[in-house]
Amino acid sequence: MNNTPEPVFPASGTRRSTTPEQRVPDAGSGVLKAMSPGVVDFLFRQLVAGEAAEDVQWQREGTVLSAQAPGAELARRLAETDLDSLTPTELFHYVRAAQRLAAWAESLRESAVGRYCATPPGGDAPPGGDAPAV
Repeated sequence: MNNTPEPVFPASGTRRSTTPEQRVPDAGSGVLKAMSPGVVDFLFRQLVAGEAAEDVQWQREGTVLSAQAPGAELARRLAETDLDSLTPTELFHYVRAAQRLAAWAESLRESAVGRYCATPPGGDAPPGGDAPAV
């Protein structure tokens, strides 16, 4: 009788069974493969310290997207953001900031249309050009 305990995780590339229904995935696949040693170390330190697994240090380094005023700076930050690197919470804040920027741009457009339409008929030509000859 052989009572040698089996390892919790089999060596990479080994299987406990040859039938497809009973195969155990490699330890180097899935989530474990996606996480670099640095990420694992960071998550372990967060766990030991009792802090959230999410990296929130970036919030102390500058204005967060949710507090950034609509305008050119917010547009630049949104354009330069790598969406694939955002957590679900950060992606939520990104979407909200993009909505605020779009609403701000729409209000600028409405204001400009209102000014353009407010010029009296036959009055001054719109700025930036001469009135076309009829």
